[in-house]
Amino acid sequence: MPLSGASVALTVAGTLTNSLDLQTVSAPLSFGRSIALANGTGAGQADKLWADTRTTSGNDDLDLAGVLTDAFGVVITFVKVKVIVVAADAANTGNVIIGGAGATAMIGPFGANTHTAHVRPGGVALFACSDATAWAVGAGATDILRIAPSAGSITYSVVIVG
Repeated sequence: MPLSGASVALTVAGTLTNSLDLQTVSAPLSFGRSIALANGTGAGQADKLWADTRTTSGNDDLDLAGVLTDAFGVVITFVKVKVIVVAADAANTGNVIIGGAGATAMIGPFGANTHTAHVRPGGVALFACSDATAWAVGAGATDILRIAPSAGSITYSVVIVG
């Protein structure tokens, strides 16, 4: 099953204003970046997509090599990951912690197997790259993306493209 039309876009827009005695000055910002991914496994390409909304009160270890299933019920084995999006539910009482699975962690953008990123309630984390190397996944060795709560139970949505 080929993956088509995969893309990631980020836009930050806003305007600072300052009211002075005789005028109002403004400084508009419009910043954007996008990545389009064609079907395949090289630079600027991806061939797998997995997404879900999940609730956990402990470690939710997402095994990226041979356990997750796609929308058609087919088992997915990521070899490289190019996009990770994690959106924390606004009603969460704790942060969503991404990463830190130890010896079998998919290190990806985190730098080391114990490093983590925290997403506050209502927040979103986006990690994306489009080069051929991307973030490696090794079955049984570096294939676990851990999602965990800082406190209580959390609900989050996750999208992984590789």
